[in-house]
Amino acid sequence: MQLCLERQTTRKVKRRIVPFLIVLYVIAFINRANLGYAALDKNEALALTSQMFGSVSGIFFISYFLFEIPSNVLQEKSGARKWIALILVTLGAAVVLT
Repeated sequence: MQLCLERQTTRKVKRRIVPFLIVLYVIAFINRANLGYAALDKNEALALTSQMFGSVSGIFFISYFLFEIPSNVLQEKSGARKWIALILVTLGAAVVLT
């Protein structure tokens, strides 16, 4: 009985969560690649040195780090499914608009 329940749970996780995680991984990879491509054009257009671009990227990381805790609190109130979907749509719109 226990083994059957374990197999069902594993199968359900593989069917539902793993494809979603693969999509998230691809989006994260594309997002990191976009940052590198943006550096090629934006550094010259904005007259940024590589050190300045690194500083700006670091500031972005710090803001990401600081907003992570409030984001998790809101996620708990609204539900993970809705919150992750909102984040993905927002990030997708920000990438398209830039």
